[in-house]
Amino acid sequence: MGLVEVEIAAEPPDSEAASELLERYYAELDARFPGGFDPDRAVAVAPAELLAPRGALLVARIGGHPLGCGSVRKLDGATSEIKRMWIDPVARGRGLGRSLLAALEAKAIEFGCRSIRLDTNAHLTEAVGLYRSSGYLEVPAYNDNPYAAHWFEKSLT
Repeated sequence: MGLVEVEIAAEPPDSEAASELLERYYAELDARFPGGFDPDRAVAVAPAELLAPRGALLVARIGGHPLGCGSVRKLDGATSEIKRMWIDPVARGRGLGRSLLAALEAKAIEFGCRSIRLDTNAHLTEAVGLYRSSGYLEVPAYNDNPYAAHWFEKSLT
């Protein structure tokens, strides 16, 4: 059996693949969160914030099929933030999430950032575990995301 090619690349925030992945991400959050999920209540990210040199939206593909996404944006000159990171359930457990996280961190470094932050919900136990095992430390809340229960930060230096 041959190796399946994993590709992670930046795409416009309104690309067909990004839009489809984000719709599936929101549907999963709506199903998993008690009370559902409304993207309009979450911390908004303007599409312009996800274009270089301020940010990027990355799409992860396996064998050409889009199976994950995530974005990174500069909060200030030294700090970036990861938003909307998601891996399709059919691709979980294969290291794709860890690869996508590393690619988002590399983009933040490329943008000149020295630290990276993110928030997540307590019901996303896989995400919480991934961030902790990837060197993220829990910090006090840095935003008012009504869906967040955990806020993390990692030094990129």
